[in-house]
Amino acid sequence: MAENQENIPTETQTAETQTAEAPAADTSRAHRSQKVGTVASDKMQKTVIVRVDRLVRHTKYRRYVRRTSKFMAHDELGATVGDRVRIVETRPLSARKRWRVVEIVQKAAK
Repeated sequence: MAENQENIPTETQTAETQTAEAPAADTSRAHRSQKVGTVASDKMQKTVIVRVDRLVRHTKYRRYVRRTSKFMAHDELGATVGDRVRIVETRPLSARKRWRVVEIVQKAAK
């Protein structure tokens, strides 16, 4: 009877072996939302306001209507007014700033 009990692993032993054999956790982040827009203002330090336009179909008239959203984005790259930039979602950086400029897609014509 004692021999049978020694061969049966207890719950704590199985939990320890499972954690030891488990593969390393994947460190990649979840998919973050990206948008492309035009810089509308760069008057703040390290912050730009990006205007993102999208076309929405009107429910009654079935025509496409342009809708505009403005996002405050953290800018380390030095984007200026008129530049097309790609922004990505990030953790809250201030009261209204939740986006970060990843790349300048096209510089503004001068």
